[in-house]
Amino acid sequence: MIASLNARALLLSAVLLAVLLGIWEAASPQQKLGSELTEYEILMGGAEPKAAVPPPSAVFVKAWEELSNPFYDAGPNDKGIGIQIGYSLYRVLSGYFLAAAIAIPAGFLIGMSPLMYRALDPFIQILRPISPLAWMPLALFVIQDSQASAIFVIFICSIWPMLINTAFGVAGVRKDWVNVARTHELGTLKTAWIVILPAAAPTILTGMRISIGIAWLVIVAAEMLVGGTGIGYYVWNEWNNLDLTSVVFSILMIGLVGMLLDTAFAYCARLVQYQE
Repeated sequence: MIASLNARALLLSAVLLAVLLGIWEAASPQQKLGSELTEYEILMGGAEPKAAVPPPSAVFVKAWEELSNPFYDAGPNDKGIGIQIGYSLYRVLSGYFLAAAIAIPAGFLIGMSPLMYRALDPFIQILRPISPLAWMPLALFVIQDSQASAIFVIFICSIWPMLINTAFGVAGVRKDWVNVARTHELGTLKTAWIVILPAAAPTILTGMRISIGIAWLVIVAAEMLVGGTGIGYYVWNEWNNLDLTSVVFSILMIGLVGMLLDTAFAYCARLVQYQE
């Protein structure tokens, strides 16, 4: 039953994709050939190609060109899409795991201690709504390094979902299980490791999944600001060159990488699911 439903959903998705691509291809403006231009249009520069949203066929050709050699390096402003995505993933994962190393233990502390929850909650509620990119000018001034500043911004945007979800998951563990641990005279750390962590793991993984999605969103904007390397810089650089085919291709690659990251964390979350 489930396999049949999945097959029908896949077929429907393929049909919708084909229809949307067909509409996009038909709606894309066609460049006039030189022989079709009037003398006035030629004199006014009409023979030069104009920037326009490319059709899917042009994007597919560009994707083939880029993906056939994704790791070439022809200079500071001419690197393959694989290298650009590699720089972005390095920054995302560096800031993300640094945030996890702080957010998860802090979330346990907040979830297990009502006193710490009341003491830290005002700070969390003030800092959490601040846009991560608002920290970029301050980070650039203090750190004096664009790459480290981008990692710091990823750290800031990743920490809150993990911190809040961890605290919520820990606080929501059934009191009966904690009381059983106390009956067996387990210490606080042993109770947190043996009882609370497995019970709160699904909620913690949900927070980590949310954080990785936000981090991948933010790195694109951060790299547009700091420049140099990364998929965000690639998009901005191709826009400055008015190469909209490369812009659309890079947008699709951003979506594909984001989907793979989300799928990986969704799989990890399923591994720790349990039924009471």
